[in-house]
Amino acid sequence: MTDTRFDSFGFSEPILAGIRDAGFEYCTPIQAATLPLALAGKDVAGQAQTGTGKTAAFLLATFHHLEKHPPRKERRPNQPRALILAPTRELAIQIERDARVLGAHTGHKIEVVFGGTGYEKQRKAVREGVDILIGTPGRLIDYFKQKVFDLRQVQVVVLDEADRMFDLGFIKDIRFLLRRCPPPQKRLGMLFSATLSYRVTELAYEHMNNPRTVQVEPEQVTADKIEEIGYMTANEEKIPLLVGLLRSFEQARTIVFVNTKRAADEVWGYLAGNGIEAAVLSGDVPQKKRMSLLRRFTEGELQVLVATDVAARGLHIPGVTHVINFDLPEDAEDYVHRIGRTGRAGATGTAISFVCETYAFSLPDIEAYTGHRIPMQPVPEELLAEIDPASRVRPKRKRHGSRPSKTGRSGKRPRRAAGRNRSH
Repeated sequence: MTDTRFDSFGFSEPILAGIRDAGFEYCTPIQAATLPLALAGKDVAGQAQTGTGKTAAFLLATFHHLEKHPPRKERRPNQPRALILAPTRELAIQIERDARVLGAHTGHKIEVVFGGTGYEKQRKAVREGVDILIGTPGRLIDYFKQKVFDLRQVQVVVLDEADRMFDLGFIKDIRFLLRRCPPPQKRLGMLFSATLSYRVTELAYEHMNNPRTVQVEPEQVTADKIEEIGYMTANEEKIPLLVGLLRSFEQARTIVFVNTKRAADEVWGYLAGNGIEAAVLSGDVPQKKRMSLLRRFTEGELQVLVATDVAARGLHIPGVTHVINFDLPEDAEDYVHRIGRTGRAGATGTAISFVCETYAFSLPDIEAYTGHRIPMQPVPEELLAEIDPASRVRPKRKRHGSRPSKTGRSGKRPRRAAGRNRSH
């Protein structure tokens, strides 16, 4: 945290009430650097990792701007005043949650849209009226083309995790939406990215009004509040060490990161077979189930979440005490995103990495990217749990390619349509 207080910016009482509801008092570095610029009406391109408070920064700047610049009289209810773009549904949902807390007293109508679920419900909510529209590009464009809303009255545009937009192939969609908004000179623009690469900077200058650049370096993010520990492990030691560590934690909320869905199933199976309740969060988990798992984890019903990198970016889960890299990530940047799930917004946390035979090659790149070495320790013998190889629980899977029952769901044999050829 910095010495800069939120109440030093001249926010209105409704906005200050939301800040108090969120429990905020002092700014993080990215907030202290970007808020003075955005509140003065200047566009901002910020480099910041997740967990540094950038969401609160752009939301507070958005509320302030909308308050100081009333909408035009001809604006219709389904013409949003602010558009916030996120690369993933998890991040969009989290932004909406934060917006509802910080904006609870402002009177703004906030809606979020994303793929995978709730199509008609989201469509109806946006059509009926929205002030601040948060969403992922695909569903936003879907509704836009149906004329559910239009963007001609947008006063604020926020692009979060711009580098991730490129990674996921959304940049054409982003440009499509931005070109339907008023020109950059007639709106406030804010862009945030883990890296201000050439392509991200080019996007900023193409669609923003002379943006001011603000950078928070990765090493500033990872070093201060997160204790990093590395264990040089043999591959066969990883499961015993993981179980031993989890059993040793008290009042912990832990995310275990793996590199593949197959590894996630294996880790979950050994945890389940050895008395540790856990859940898997990966790309093929249906949206409703994913949201349910995150809710249970956030509320403390689940103590352990086994996740692939689909959960590494954009998820703000309060109170995560430990992150364990069961597999070191192959991309150094993903390491920062993973361990950023803990030690958020000034809290402390512990990040433990297994440097095993398979993924040890990633360690030099990670240390070069973060700018410091990960303290390495020998594997403590007392933490190696006794694991019976037969204890692994296998997840139940649907059988693929099996023929449906001749009797169908109703239990009755279906009647063949009259005159229908058997080979048709």
